[in-house]
Amino acid sequence: MARRTPAPTAAVRALVADGAPHVLRPYAHDPRAAAGEGYGLEAASALGVEPRRVLKTLVALVDEQPLLAVVPVTGRLDLRALATARGGRRAVLAEPAAAERLTGGVVGAISPLGLRRPLPVVVDASAAAHDAVLVSAGRRGLDVELAPADLLRLCGGAYAEVARPSSPRPSSPRPSSP
Repeated sequence: MARRTPAPTAAVRALVADGAPHVLRPYAHDPRAAAGEGYGLEAASALGVEPRRVLKTLVALVDEQPLLAVVPVTGRLDLRALATARGGRRAVLAEPAAAERLTGGVVGAISPLGLRRPLPVVVDASAAAHDAVLVSAGRRGLDVELAPADLLRLCGGAYAEVARPSSPRPSSPRPSSP
């Protein structure tokens, strides 16, 4: 039986409809990635690209209003900076189930493109330093590479400095002191 090509995601349909230059970058997704290096670092490794060019899309709430924050997979979202950038007082990450409900995507494949319900988008300013960045195309194992300016335009976003360097993950628990 012939292998079926998966239907295009909402993100891919939005890119095609707009005509924005882009390259789909499929890779073999490992379901264990979330427990290890995370989905974004898995994509960077599998695609052989600099991890700082791969962006993750996080769902956050600023003063209880949902929005998307797009930051490098090598960093962490600075919630205080996000609240400030949006003129709010408090920001928190959405629970995974709420993030999936708000975006129609699954954790590890939430795309800032082609959302069924538009949400405000803040893209970390570091993205502008690259000729091209990669974001999820709406399916685990599928990223899309495009110019940061096109990403910003397509998602109606704004740049702000909302990422901070990621602290290294401990490789094993620290032994307690005697």
